[in-house]
Amino acid sequence: MTTGSPPHVDASLVDFAVSIAREAGDLTLGLFGNPDLNVEDKDDGSPVTVADRRAERLLRERISEAHPDDSIVGEEEVDKVGDSDRTWILDPIDGTVSFVQGVPLFGNLVALEDEHGPAVGVINIPALGECVWAGRGLGCFINGVPTRVGNHAHLAEACIVTSGVDYWGSAARLDPLVTAGSIIRTWGDSYGYLLVATGRADAMVDPIVNRWDVAPMLTILPEAGGVFTDMAGNVTADGGDAIATNPTLHAALMAAIGRSPGR
Repeated sequence: MTTGSPPHVDASLVDFAVSIAREAGDLTLGLFGNPDLNVEDKDDGSPVTVADRRAERLLRERISEAHPDDSIVGEEEVDKVGDSDRTWILDPIDGTVSFVQGVPLFGNLVALEDEHGPAVGVINIPALGECVWAGRGLGCFINGVPTRVGNHAHLAEACIVTSGVDYWGSAARLDPLVTAGSIIRTWGDSYGYLLVATGRADAMVDPIVNRWDVAPMLTILPEAGGVFTDMAGNVTADGGDAIATNPTLHAALMAAIGRSPGR
């Protein structure tokens, strides 16, 4: 650890985050593919199911039991303000649209931030049996095996994933990537970030995100040797959009699809 860098996170916190993410995954997988599952629309038009709500309740209960003084932020319930310097950020089902449609690319996301910044990140994809996790200073792993981003350096033939073309407003915003010869696929939501962290995709670009959608990436991508920013180049989960890639490709992506003036 270099002088001035934040301390390594306690490995027990990583283990705890992985365990509850996997437990939430088991719960959601038990409801996956249920033809009688009721789907409701939230105020923002996004779907929510009983699986989302039960999974977040489970995660909150586990955190409150083990770390009662910590704050909790989640997609489906109001924030819990604690007395410690730690905040857990939860997305019980990232990719509810995929979940509802019977597509197995949905994930369970758990992140932890402390007084030093991002500390823990977990992406659990229960239907595929893949779980990526990272702890600050401890590295990034998939199912316990160390993993890193790829090293593709050019937009040409780079595999770039996104959550959906409809999120871009106009498909013309993707024209620079098409012209450059990139391979664009919509293996989106948290699964796209997992692909980048494991070197199977070169970049994930997300034109619309919330904090809970990407909070784990603030730990996962750096620990996998990658870069995570918003489209203005800021290292944040609160920018409203996101780019995840390797350090070499990041500048080219920013130039091609960075925010337009005034955004």
